Amino acid sequence: MSSLLQINQRLARELDALTFAPPVTHVYNPLQYASETYERYLERFGRKRGRVALVGMNPGPFGMMQTGVPFGDVSFVRDWMGIHGKVEAPPRQHPQRPILGFACERGEVSGARLWGWAKTRFEHPEGFFARFFVLNYCPLVFLEESGRNRTPDKLPAAEKQALFEICDRALGDALDVLKPKLVVGIGAFAHQRAKAVLRGQSVPVGTILHPSPASPLANRGWQEIAEGQLRELGAL
Repeated sequence: MSSLLQINQRLARELDALTFAPPVTHVYNPLQYASETYERYLERFGRKRGRVALVGMNPGPFGMMQTGVPFGDVSFVRDWMGIHGKVEAPPRQHPQRPILGFACERGEVSGARLWGWAKTRFEHPEGFFARFFVLNYCPLVFLEESGRNRTPDKLPAAEKQALFEICDRALGDALDVLKPKLVVGIGAFAHQRAKAVLRGQSVPVGTILHPSPASPLANRGWQEIAEGQLRELGAL
């Protein structure tokens, strides 16, 4: 059986072979340039089976794009998880979206909300990761000429098909390693992809609200809403 590290190394190579047309002008693959920190995340927190798998969509510009860790707001990755490491520059950087790694001073709102809830609820990372593991469906960042982030669901049909085939297989393989008792999509897109990957299997799939600041509902108290949804799913 492949390990999570082997699955993600293969995923990174396969995704690097894809091409994307405008309006996407730059594609970042943090599994490559931030591999050191992502591998430390897997090594420290990815070994336990039978937990709840929380699945996000793809990296945010000040989260995983900078640190290599899903929803990886710098302060939570460095100061709460105790993970740090060398983050290289991708081959082609967007002038408005440089990779600063752990020197990035901007916070990732979605990551601060997710990991802030985990810290409030469980205090220490060991308590959270004893029951949960967080991974992203797609590790790529898609940037337009303006610097705007384009999410995977907004790609043209042909590009989505090629991307989803690779990411579906990798998610299925990762879940086969993790043997989760429950898979929870963080937001509608991740929920849809997780359901597609696990169709015909006995693993239950649920969803919680995405912590994005673009969501008015999330801005009105994401932690309380997500906590309630996880309770309803039997995750807490």
